[in-house]
Amino acid sequence: MPKQKRTTGKSSKSDFIVGRPNFTKISAVEGVQLKPAMEKRAAEAASRGLSAEEYRKVILRTYRKA
Repeated sequence: MPKQKRTTGKSSKSDFIVGRPNFTKISAVEGVQLKPAMEKRAAEAASRGLSAEEYRKVILRTYRKA
């Protein structure tokens, strides 16, 4: 008889996504605020219609050390 895998009830992939409005509310409760440069970058990414992966690349380029 083959062994059965034990499951913890959790999937290996994340199925929960927090949108920008909810993330803003959570951050406010925790006292986290975006700096003006971060808000500007997010607005530009949204206006250019960047995907999540493209937006991550923009952020990485911004903070990457030379």
